[in-house]
Amino acid sequence: MCKGKFIGRPNRFIAEVEIDGRTVRAHVKNTGRCQELLVPGTEVWLEDFAERMGNRKLRYALIGVQKGDLLVNMDSQAPNKVCEEALISGALNLPGMEKLVKVQREKTFGRSRFDFYVEDIHCRGGWLEVKGVTLEEDGVARFPDAPTERGVKHVLELTQAAAQGYQAYVLFVIQMKGVSRFEPNDRTHRAFGDALRQARAKGVCIMARDCQVWTDGMTLDEAIPVYL
Repeated sequence: MCKGKFIGRPNRFIAEVEIDGRTVRAHVKNTGRCQELLVPGTEVWLEDFAERMGNRKLRYALIGVQKGDLLVNMDSQAPNKVCEEALISGALNLPGMEKLVKVQREKTFGRSRFDFYVEDIHCRGGWLEVKGVTLEEDGVARFPDAPTERGVKHVLELTQAAAQGYQAYVLFVIQMKGVSRFEPNDRTHRAFGDALRQARAKGVCIMARDCQVWTDGMTLDEAIPVYL
């Protein structure tokens, strides 16, 4: 890991970063807007692939941003990874289900591919969709930071799964510590917030957990209140 200073973002996949006085390009492991995080002059953390480039085109990957006192993980793949670890270890309990005996990633229901399909010791099945959250405003975590029709579709499909007798969950993984609650970002995409409210009214469990974050990764941590 190494530290740098964010300069700019020519496109959603690439950041220009200053490291020890030189400008390099780094892969951005998050295609969201992240405008409140990626501000010129901001301290960022990068993974260095110098010894394991393989087919990589860029030596560095931007995975962390210092936002005031908060260290924010930017890796969009990290939420599913820490969620899977927590499901398997039992650190993440799903309301309405007991000990899990099956945890499968990327399974299809209806017209959607959800992040996880799970079953417990009583053969109850459940669908879980995970959303990584990097937007924080005055101690409140919000999602999304840009309109997400795909997110709306997932939530509505989960509502159908619940109607068919499955357990259904949306988990917002807040990629930082220090937030007081989670809210849908109605200002950015009201339809997503409306879909969440409709889903909860029809039996979908809406959850949020924050994370312990280090410069080189994170782990799922405490439950955070959800305000819809």
